[in-house]
Amino acid sequence: MWKKLESLTNKLYEKARRKRGHHKIALLIDGPNMLRKEFNIDLDKIRELLSEFGDIIIGRVYLNQYASDKLIEAVINQGFEPKISAGDVDVEMAVDATELVFNPNIDTIAYVTRDADFLPAIRKAKERGKKVIVIGAEPGFSTALQNIADIVIKINEEFQLDKEKIKKKKEEEK
Repeated sequence: MWKKLESLTNKLYEKARRKRGHHKIALLIDGPNMLRKEFNIDLDKIRELLSEFGDIIIGRVYLNQYASDKLIEAVINQGFEPKISAGDVDVEMAVDATELVFNPNIDTIAYVTRDADFLPAIRKAKERGKKVIVIGAEPGFSTALQNIADIVIKINEEFQLDKEKIKKKKEEEK
């Protein structure tokens, strides 16, 4: 009986996994480049979008030393790991991305950036058989970055923060 139940459970899990996507994703967000007022990006919507491809195993937001405490707190509250860099954020993110190429628990690396500085890290990921998703926005979304990625997602107004939702959430907390 238990074997039958286990078999049924495994079949249901596999069916749900295939439907949702099966990738193990490392999500790397270029904070100074993408978390700007002009884009007004909702990280929850990025997470929701990527859940169609698989599970986010690692979620990091790279910020510089000028990031406000409020922004760092918001990143943490959304379940991401903030990585604060005193130097160039792109270098830290590229080094981490290259390291993730050798992580057997990750098969897809998702970059949220517009920056062509990540091309060498992306090339290395593809050489090692990793899938690459690039999520970016105009203006300034690198064409080279778009051409090298397996999947390109352009951010538009549907990815923006819902100010009413935030206001309602703050009122509920009070």
